[in-house]
Amino acid sequence: MKRLLQIALSIFLLANAVVAQDRKLTKLWESDSLFKTPESVLLYPKKEFLFVSNIDGNPAEKDGRGSIGIMGTNGKAFRVEWVKGLNAPKGMAIYRDKLYVTDLDEVVMIEVDKSAVGKRYPIPGTQFLNDITVDKKGVLYVSDSRGKRVYKIEKEEVSLFAVGLAGPNGLLIQDEGLYILDNGTLWLIDAKKNKKKIAEGMEGGTDGIERVNNEEFIVSSWAGIIYLVKLDGTITKLLDYRENKINTADIAFDTKTRTLYVPTFYNHKVMAFRLD
Repeated sequence: MKRLLQIALSIFLLANAVVAQDRKLTKLWESDSLFKTPESVLLYPKKEFLFVSNIDGNPAEKDGRGSIGIMGTNGKAFRVEWVKGLNAPKGMAIYRDKLYVTDLDEVVMIEVDKSAVGKRYPIPGTQFLNDITVDKKGVLYVSDSRGKRVYKIEKEEVSLFAVGLAGPNGLLIQDEGLYILDNGTLWLIDAKKNKKKIAEGMEGGTDGIERVNNEEFIVSSWAGIIYLVKLDGTITKLLDYRENKINTADIAFDTKTRTLYVPTFYNHKVMAFRLD
C-alpha cells in the first residue's frame, strides 16, 4: 500500500509539473485599429474597463497629442480619447480613483470621476519616464529608461530609488519589493535596497510585467514577445509576433479571468488572450 501511495503521489506531482510547463495563450479578440499608438493598458476592476495610453506621435516629443482612452474588457464600447492634453503618455497606475500616468518628464494625475487632469508631478532631470507602479500606501515608483534610474514619489516628494541600471522599463511593486525589467533582465530590489537578479536572457526591450501567482510572472517585450518568467529564473516564450511586425508593449493581466491585455503600439490595437 505504501508503494502504491508513493506512485500515486509521484504521478500527481508529475501531472502538476507538466501543467505548469504547458502554459499557453489563446487569443480571445482584438480591437479595431482606432487607438493612437497605444503603449500601455491598465485594468480598472471597479468599472470593468481598461485605460489605454495613446502616444499619438513621437514617443519622446512634447507635442500635446497624447491622450488616455478607455475600452470595455470585451474589446468594444470604447472612447479613444477620454482625456486629452498629454504629450507621450506611457505607463499607468491607479490608486483611490486617481490615475497616474508617466508623460516624458512628469507624472500626470487624472481624477477618474471628473475625467480631467488634476495635479502634475515634474521630475527634474528625467529624460524618458516610462513605467509606473503604486504600492498599498500610494507610494509611486517611476522608471526613467534613458536616465537609467528609478524614482520614488511619496507624499508628493520625489527621490531616487535605484541607479546604475541598463535601461529600466516595466515595474511591479509587491510585498517583497520592487520588480524591475531592465533591458532583458528581471531584478528585485527590496526595501533595504538589496538587489537580486531573478531572470535574464530576454529580448532587450522588456516592457510590461504582471504577476500570475506566487511563482510566475508574465513579461512582454516591445519587439513582439510574451514570456512566462518564474522566480527560479526559468523563462518560457509564450508568443512571438516579431515576424508579423506586431509590437507587444505594456500589458495588463486580470487574475480572476486569467485574461492578458496587450497594446500593439504601431498596430493601433489592443489584443486579449486567455492564459491556460
